[in-house]
Amino acid sequence: MSDTLELPNGDEVTPEDVFLYNDYPYRLVWLDGDEHAFELSPLYWGDSGMDIPFRDRKALVDQWEPESRGLLSSEEWAAWLDDADEDPRFDHEELTELAAELPTDWEPDAESDGDGGLLDRLGL
Repeated sequence: MSDTLELPNGDEVTPEDVFLYNDYPYRLVWLDGDEHAFELSPLYWGDSGMDIPFRDRKALVDQWEPESRGLLSSEEWAAWLDDADEDPRFDHEELTELAAELPTDWEPDAESDGDGGLLDRLGL
């Protein structure tokens, strides 16, 4: 098996690459199981039960949404982080951790209130 996966937009990714899937940074994880070939693991929430398993590439193509853009440049990741910094679903800790993993030199906005996070995302 190749260690790369072609995303529906044509980008080739490996488990080391971070890409935008449904408006969140993910990594590819290959699986050895019979039911699923790979999963997408959210960069910050990976191994938390939020990984998304796929039986094959066709299943990924079927679930590829307009907010999925694949590999982003440093500038595009910085813009994504700026937008997320204004979104109450993301808290300061999550964005700081994401920024450390993403291929960008982004710094959080000093005016960010630090509220938000998983509870806001779940509507609690």
